[in-house]
This record gives sequence, C-alpha cells and structure tokens, in this order.
Amino acid sequence: MNRDSGAGFFAGLIIGAVIGVAVGFLYAPQSGPETRRIAKEKAVAVKDAAAKAVGRVKEKMQSTMKPEAE
Repeated sequence: MNRDSGAGFFAGLIIGAVIGVAVGFLYAPQSGPETRRIAKEKAVAVKDAAAKAVGRVKEKMQSTMKPEAE
C-alpha cells in the first residue's frame, strides 16, 4: 500500500467538503447574515476536523517510522 494514500485521502476529503459546503450555500434558502453565520460555524468545524485528522496521520506515521527494538 502506498504511504501517501492516507494523506491523499484526507486532502481529497477536505477539498470535497469545501466544495460541498460552497455548493450548499449557493442553494441555501437562508438570508445573507444567516448564511454567513452558518458558514463560519461550518468553517470552524472543518478546521477542527482537519486538525484532528492531521494529528492522527502524524501519530500513525511516527509509530510506523519508529525503529523496532533489537
């Protein structure tokens, strides 16, 4: 399995989420201020999720890269 596949997956996930949110806002029935409030909340949620995912990937990479005891 390719070691970069996890990073590529998460990058695709983030890009897909951003595009999905943008399209959702274009078709949203809310007013401008309500849409901006929702956008801000979603942006914070995506940022937090991305930070957690990056942390998990870093931990996984560090545990994989550690030399085994002789």
